[in-house]
Amino acid sequence: MYWMNKNHIVFIIGNKTQNTPLSKEQMVEIATSIREPMWQWHDYAAYIVLFIFLTKVIYMIVKGIKFPNPFLKNQSAKERLQGFTYLLFYLFVTVSIVTGFYLKWIEDEWKEQMETVHKWAIYWFPIFILLHFAGILIGELTSKKGIVSKMIGGDQ
Repeated sequence: MYWMNKNHIVFIIGNKTQNTPLSKEQMVEIATSIREPMWQWHDYAAYIVLFIFLTKVIYMIVKGIKFPNPFLKNQSAKERLQGFTYLLFYLFVTVSIVTGFYLKWIEDEWKEQMETVHKWAIYWFPIFILLHFAGILIGELTSKKGIVSKMIGGDQ
């Protein structure tokens, strides 16, 4: 969104080709060509995320959900926070997948809003990754010793 921004690339091309002036359209075409491999990898990553997400959801349905239910009254505040964090994560991943595939296949008046929501993932995914690592660290240092080994090797 920032270092591969089309307008930024056009600006650089304009500055570097002052002796050989190009039209704005030519510079946009060059910038689009430079960015094309990035968008191809973005598409590949989207299909991988979709596959992993569906696999995880199917696994949770078959084997049972493995995170605390935040709606149970007898849960501690920590378990409720954990459960709500997981629910938000799955909701946001679903939103990212739906908006991404919507942008790829549907052209209509909702495109701009879908693109805005889809771009929010740049912010929420790193937040969830940091929360996940913080939760693992807190678990290892408190009541869930060996949680990393269980995550990697399973319950034994």
